[in-house]
Amino acid sequence: MEINNSDYKILIVDDVKANVMLLKALVKKNDFQIIEAYDGKQAIEMFEEHKPDLILLDIMMPILDGYQVLEKIRNGDINPDVSIILITALDNKEEVVKGFSAGANDYISKPFNNKELEARVRHQISLIAAKHEIEQKTKDLIAAINNRDKLYSVIAHDLRSPLSSIKMILNLLVSELKDSGINNDLYDLLDESNRTTENLFILLDNLLKWTKNQIGKLHLSIQKIDIVGIIHGLIELYSLMSQGKNIEINVISDSESIEITSDTDIFKTIIRNLMSNAIKFNFSGSKVNIYIKDKGDSVEICVEDFGCGIPPEKQALILADKEIGYTSYGTNNEEGSGLGLNLCKEFTEKLGGEIWFESELNKGSKFYISLPKEFPHAI
Repeated sequence: MEINNSDYKILIVDDVKANVMLLKALVKKNDFQIIEAYDGKQAIEMFEEHKPDLILLDIMMPILDGYQVLEKIRNGDINPDVSIILITALDNKEEVVKGFSAGANDYISKPFNNKELEARVRHQISLIAAKHEIEQKTKDLIAAINNRDKLYSVIAHDLRSPLSSIKMILNLLVSELKDSGINNDLYDLLDESNRTTENLFILLDNLLKWTKNQIGKLHLSIQKIDIVGIIHGLIELYSLMSQGKNIEINVISDSESIEITSDTDIFKTIIRNLMSNAIKFNFSGSKVNIYIKDKGDSVEICVEDFGCGIPPEKQALILADKEIGYTSYGTNNEEGSGLGLNLCKEFTEKLGGEIWFESELNKGSKFYISLPKEFPHAI
């Protein structure tokens, strides 16, 4: 991929003019467009006016420090995903950790090493360029969405199967190596890779089912199913994800077995997404409760977490009638696609049921589904 540096803007922010001049000299020789700011307030103004692709941001500054600037950018509406490299004092690990936690992409220590600085800038620019290319290809794909059969084929055969194999291998390695004496850092990397692959597989599986539903190729297979047994099986499946955040999952059911006439795979997809969200938006060390109530002609399932909850102003966007719903980051910065709850709504209604929720900020959420015991073939 060929990158034209002159297409990219870099905002340099430092209250020491000599530092700005030095950074400018090092960066400008690579033909990037340069914008300067000398305090946090001016940095925000320059950011909003020029919309740079990359920011070199000093931490210790008057008016607004680097952390405050970082927070305002990440919580704002103008390109909150802009790449940001923090400029920090040499070997100040606390600043680095705090910066990454606040959303920094990288850091560079003072005094600057010229080659290191250039390498880190080039790396971020290459990531930005790759992202732009992916976004353009995504737009091209959406423009050609009429060819959905081809998209379905790619997802189903070229991506899902090999990813499933990788997922199973990583699951096995994490399980077998946990108490084997492997280096802790290496095990943590392996564990993180496993969780990332699990999340990617969930996204891909959701995308596959959504695509099949959109092109009319999702056919229901109605049969008698034991929903209590299915839910217990899904808990086993998600044990690694829940253990990663030390979350306990409990099932509270009116009976050890409740049968309904429905589609097994569609039902699993609904519960899997509700469980995944409950784990994602729950706080570490907390719990998830799954209540199963026999209502006579129907069954009601509630998935309850005790996590961050949904802001009141965002609740109207949840389960909204649009293709991709509201999305946000989990309590450990887990990414979401906005597709999972959308699928839950579509699939619950496809099974003749209803879905709704209750949520309180910083106290948790309860997502409910109600399904008929006998599938209404007339729908």
